[in-house]
Amino acid sequence: MGKVTGFMEFERLSEHYEEPQKRVKHYKEFVMTLSDDEAKTQGARCMDCGIPFCNSGCPVNNIIPDFNDLVYQQDWKNAIDVLHSTNNFPEFTGRICPAPCEAACTLGINEAPVGIKSIEHAIIDKAWANDWVRPQIAKQKTGKKIAIVGSGPAGMAAAQQLARVGHDVTLYEKNDRVGGLLRYGIPDFKMEKILIDRRVEQMTAEGVKFETGTFVGKDTLGKEVKNYSKKVVSPEQLQKDFDAVVITGGAEQPRDLPVPGRELSGIHYALEFLIPQNKEVAGDNKNEIRADGKHVIVIGGGDTGSDCVGTSNRHGAASISQFELLPQPPEQENKTLVWPYWPTKLRTSSSHDEGCDRDWSVATKRFEGKNGKVEKLIGVRLEWKDGKMQEIAGSEFEMKADLVFLAMGFVSPAQQVLDAFGIEKDPRGNAKASTEGEKAYYTNVPKIFAAGDMRRGQSLVVWAIREGRQCARAVDEFLMGSSVLPR
Repeated sequence: MGKVTGFMEFERLSEHYEEPQKRVKHYKEFVMTLSDDEAKTQGARCMDCGIPFCNSGCPVNNIIPDFNDLVYQQDWKNAIDVLHSTNNFPEFTGRICPAPCEAACTLGINEAPVGIKSIEHAIIDKAWANDWVRPQIAKQKTGKKIAIVGSGPAGMAAAQQLARVGHDVTLYEKNDRVGGLLRYGIPDFKMEKILIDRRVEQMTAEGVKFETGTFVGKDTLGKEVKNYSKKVVSPEQLQKDFDAVVITGGAEQPRDLPVPGRELSGIHYALEFLIPQNKEVAGDNKNEIRADGKHVIVIGGGDTGSDCVGTSNRHGAASISQFELLPQPPEQENKTLVWPYWPTKLRTSSSHDEGCDRDWSVATKRFEGKNGKVEKLIGVRLEWKDGKMQEIAGSEFEMKADLVFLAMGFVSPAQQVLDAFGIEKDPRGNAKASTEGEKAYYTNVPKIFAAGDMRRGQSLVVWAIREGRQCARAVDEFLMGSSVLPR
């Protein structure tokens, strides 16, 4: 332990942000990594707990006290080795993870928790800057061939782990670039896509083959497939050509809002706005959905809704309002009641700071418009009692709406992929597969595994990485009888 009394001496220091009026003019990242001295001080705040709850709060079980102490000692090279031992892509989680580890921090019981996420961010950025992130090429090949369907964080993690133990891995992606929703669902101002490209280069050197523009499923989907894929590969072909197949697609089926007026133009699912915007930033065609000078309403108070807010601000929207069905959470959680679990409390994102009117306990009754175009939203205020909601009589209101984004979460992964493979589903429409036992991540179809959103439904990037790593071990054991990969 480097600084035994550090947690009593130093206050939490958050990362610095570029001013809102400047950052809304571009799509670059605007969070500034901690300096070496700042990171050292934050590392000194770690209490080196007898039972580090942060480890179990982190889905990939990062060895947090160890790398905190190494950063305090300024031993950055060993710090990245410790971090990489549990997390393939800390540059992703160090930017976009909500940090459940910090919610579980023991210091957080009565003080601000250790800035674990900012320390992780600093470690991996320094590692890239010093060329410490190198390909880990297998010394011996196994001769086993594995196909991975879906190149999001779960697929990337599984592919990298399996390639590093000598398997021949081919990763299939329906879009023209690798990354899945990590690339197309998350705006560049939160995570620039060069970070994905660097990992693709590393994984290519490690032996992973990438087949982009390829949809895995039935070729009867017609236009839906041809919109983004150049070719279609059947499940039967994969089962014939490979010793194992891992399905890791994201949860892309959005939750709809079946109210009168839903058919009006100007009402879009969030990804219909975010995906083309990311492609525009990447140099593709211009996003046809524009918020410039428009009155925008975002329905849904989560991260996806926040991303719509930030992107609309960068377009130059006239106004942005965000509605949430649930009541406004408290600004400060009751730590003695919820610690070390993830608390329900008011969370304000950087996009909200750029400009947004937020409202809670609001339900949408209908949309109205003229000539097939939305012009207004009719809402009603709600009262919540015993977990049940009821409309407040006489509380209906209307709001001008030129553009509406539905960001109410995702109900399931792509059903056509699961159906094409004949995979049994759970009641929520996810691939049915356990995470425990001899057949962990194994579906009802021979040689077919499932992980990430495809198995657990909509979740965090850090959970996708965990599932990809664990599934890789299960596949390795299935093929070789045992595995040296971490569980």
